[in-house]
Order: sequence, then C-alpha cells, then structure tokens
Amino acid sequence: MSLNKVMLIGNVGQEPTVRYLEQNGTQGAAKVATFTLATTERYRDRNGESRENTEWHNIVCWRNNADVVERFVHKGTQLFIEGRIRNRQWTDQTGNKRYTTEIITDTLQLLGRRPEGQGEGAPAAQPAYQPRPQAPQQSYQPQYQPPTPAPQAPAAPAVAKPDAPVDFSAAGADDDLPF
Repeated sequence: MSLNKVMLIGNVGQEPTVRYLEQNGTQGAAKVATFTLATTERYRDRNGESRENTEWHNIVCWRNNADVVERFVHKGTQLFIEGRIRNRQWTDQTGNKRYTTEIITDTLQLLGRRPEGQGEGAPAAQPAYQPRPQAPQQSYQPQYQPPTPAPQAPAAPAVAKPDAPVDFSAAGADDDLPF
C-alpha cells in the first residue's frame, strides 16, 4: 500500500498563469493553471526569539480547478490545497537536466476574505468542490422519563453455626462493610 497526499494552507505568491493545451482527436483544449504557494512556519528558537521559515510550492491545477483559479485566484489569495506530489525531469534548451517538484491539485478551496473591490454585488469566490446539500435532519429530543427504582432483592437469612447465637437485628440493616 502507498499514499501520496499533501494538504497545504498558504498564500499565492504570484499571479497564476493559465494555459490551454491542445488535445489531439478531442473537442476543445485542456486548461492548466500554475502558480506558487507560500507556507510559513512560525516558531521560537532556543533563545526565545520568534523565527519564520517560508516554503514555496509549485502548484498545478487542471480542468475545473483551473477554471476557479482563472476566475478568483490572485497574488496574495489564501488557499487550502489538497493534492499529490509529482517530481518531473526534463532537458532544457542548453542540454542541462532540470528537475522540479509540483503539487497536483485534487481539491482547491478559497479561504480568507474577499479581495478589495469585490462588494456585495460581486460574485463570491467558490471552492472547486461543493458538497451536495443534504436534507435537513430531524432533531432527536428524548422525552423525560423519571428513573425507576431498581427492585430490591430480599435479604438473605442469616446462617448461624449450630453453637453460635444468632443476632437477627442486623440482618436487614445497612452497614458500612467493605464487601
């Protein structure tokens, strides 16, 4: 079994680039959007000083996610991204081997507030994945029922040794015996 899963929350570092790739033998072209996403880790070092470590991730969005990126994502937009890691290599124009690590987006969700300039009349940013609305569930409200007392078992008769006197006064009394 294997798992390739990435979840990131960060801010877009540059305006996304949207391209259309031709597909041989099919109608239309595939849309792909690429951009960088910055994730920042904040911590205190041994001396108690505040430190930051920013990682930059190359993000690739296809199809519907690319549509959302094209319409709503700009530099500085805060995003939640869920996807998988892909490593690629190629040879550039000068003959050098090049490598890159990308995050291929499965889920894209816009976070934070609307950018300035988008008032009430402007369309709200929508996530690429929208769950189906569910029918309202009826709430369960139990009716109060007073507790019923547990039935009391009859007290066992005291068994005495043939030579010992029997004390019947303590047979039904509640005492503090630990057993």
